[in-house]
Amino acid sequence: MKLPSREILIAMFLLLLVAGSVIGFGVYRYVTKPTQFMVAVGDHGSNEQVLIDAFAGALRDSKSSITIQPVFYEDMSQVADALRKGTAPFAVIRPDIELPENGLTVAILREEALIIVSPASRKISDVADLNGKRVALVDMRPADKSLLLRVLSSYDLTEKEVKFSTTTAAQAPGIAKQTDAIAFVAAPVSSEAGQLIRSYARAAGGEVNIVPIDEAEALSLRFPVFTEIKIPAGAFGGRPKKPAEELTTIGVSYRLMASARTDRGPVSEVTANLFRLRSRISSATATINLLKPPDTDSATSAALPVHPGAVDYLNREQLTFMDRWGDWLWLGLFAGGGFTSVFAWISQLFARQKREAVDEVLEELSALLARARKTETHEELAELTLKLDDVVRQAIRFTRRGLTDTRVMSALMLAIDSTRSAIADRRRVIDDAEPRTQSMQPDDGPAHFASRSGGAA
Repeated sequence: MKLPSREILIAMFLLLLVAGSVIGFGVYRYVTKPTQFMVAVGDHGSNEQVLIDAFAGALRDSKSSITIQPVFYEDMSQVADALRKGTAPFAVIRPDIELPENGLTVAILREEALIIVSPASRKISDVADLNGKRVALVDMRPADKSLLLRVLSSYDLTEKEVKFSTTTAAQAPGIAKQTDAIAFVAAPVSSEAGQLIRSYARAAGGEVNIVPIDEAEALSLRFPVFTEIKIPAGAFGGRPKKPAEELTTIGVSYRLMASARTDRGPVSEVTANLFRLRSRISSATATINLLKPPDTDSATSAALPVHPGAVDYLNREQLTFMDRWGDWLWLGLFAGGGFTSVFAWISQLFARQKREAVDEVLEELSALLARARKTETHEELAELTLKLDDVVRQAIRFTRRGLTDTRVMSALMLAIDSTRSAIADRRRVIDDAEPRTQSMQPDDGPAHFASRSGGAA
């Protein structure tokens, strides 16, 4: 039987070593390579688009283990559809426009409040006082107007009782004398909201009232896509400060949401980086200053649930290295054990083959030794000598290939010497037996025949 050489065993070991190294390097690259996620964003040129762009750049600059790739859509409905279908695992959602059923809140990027402002001379201090009044809608989108109509309906008012007109922020002060109030949706503490109210007050020729929405809490409970918002005293600046005291209104939120199927580990890292990189993002857009965490006390029972990954970060319960990679580590150890087992099996295979090869040589030497004791002719002894030489050459090859050790070599040498001695002994026995055989043979030569003839004569 032809035994595989030691070089083959070394080659197989090196092959396993290289395979293990490649797999280990692949696992390392997989673990350390930044994971990229798509983020769907609507309303081209909006504050949210600028914020997500700045966030993506901040992640790249900080060499984060997670990066994001903004994907822009024409409107918020398409964004919600992208999250619903799994096209993007993250999306910026305005829930009152469309709320995907698989969307879970990661962070509240900003909240915008419905703000109704009326000159103090009109004596409008409650939403119900807008009955029969003229209200200018400032830069309102259809969704903003729907929010206003929802508020009016809770006071039993419709478009028939309130006369609407539309205008822009730049034109609003110019129509202050022709309107009883203006309504717009903006972040309560934004400079744009404060500037609009102050310029409108100057154009109206006196003080203005910020109309509260006292039913905001009830509205937010009935319609969870809306948010109860507190406007702090002095939020809009001016002298005297506007408003004079804290008031309540209703509003909407822009939320970074993640699909419920997105793993909590990446979501936790996105949340952590979003809050950690606020200072970097603020250099590109001040909108990041309106960022706020969702309420984690009612994370799972809220009408707009919070993603478990965000809860992990906000409650400081982020997954540890072992929590995140423990399964892969154990799989790696099992795989390493598998490679070790394979290598051990191959080693055992070669060891068994080595033992079988040496056993064959010893068996052949035993057979030659037995035949040498029974050989009757020199020709047979010569044949046995040639076979013994072949066995010796085979033993030398095994020794060169490292398939023998000291004990095996001792056994081989003993068997070879015994066989050579047996052949030599048998050759002497045959040589000694030949003269006796010749002396016992009768002499029928001419002299013997002649002596017989002479005697006869």
